[in-house]
Formats: sequence, structure tokens, C-alpha cells
Amino acid sequence: MAYVYIKDEDGFVVKKKKSEVLPNETIITKEEYAELSGDNYYKATFSHGGKREGAGRKPKTGVVLEFQVRLSAKEKEFINWARSHNLNYDEIMEG
Repeated sequence: MAYVYIKDEDGFVVKKKKSEVLPNETIITKEEYAELSGDNYYKATFSHGGKREGAGRKPKTGVVLEFQVRLSAKEKEFINWARSHNLNYDEIMEG
């Protein structure tokens, strides 16, 4: 399924399947499509995120995420007991 970039007789550009191209449409390059559709302007103006300045997720480097697990009170009590008694988990898991 090959896609091509199309310019119709009114000057509108669109990405279509090659099998859906009509006789009155012209195949153009990806660079022409980016210029005519405004993609180049959008990327130069907004770079990343949404349309508004500062929108989108911000990259977080060096931030360690916390690992959370929901436990019942009994499970939490057992884990605390096992830690305080230096329980060897690997040895238990083998058997």
C-alpha cells in the first residue's frame, strides 16, 4: 500500500493511496507537500508540543520515578517483617 502526495486542480494537497489517485490530480514530492500544506511553517514556529506555546509533555531528564504497589495491610506487614529479619527471597523462590 504505497502512499503519494497529491495536488488537485484547486491547489489543495493531500496524502492518498496510489490506487486512489484521480486523473485531474498531480503527484508531488514530500518536500512540496510540506511547503504547500504548511507543515514546514508549523514545525518552525511550534517545534514540539501542541499548537499553543509551551503545550505538550516536557522532557524530564534525571528524574527517578517512584514505583508504587497497592498492598493490603497484611501484605505490607509481611514485607516489613521479612525486611527486618533479612529474609533471602532468592532462596525461598527456588524451593
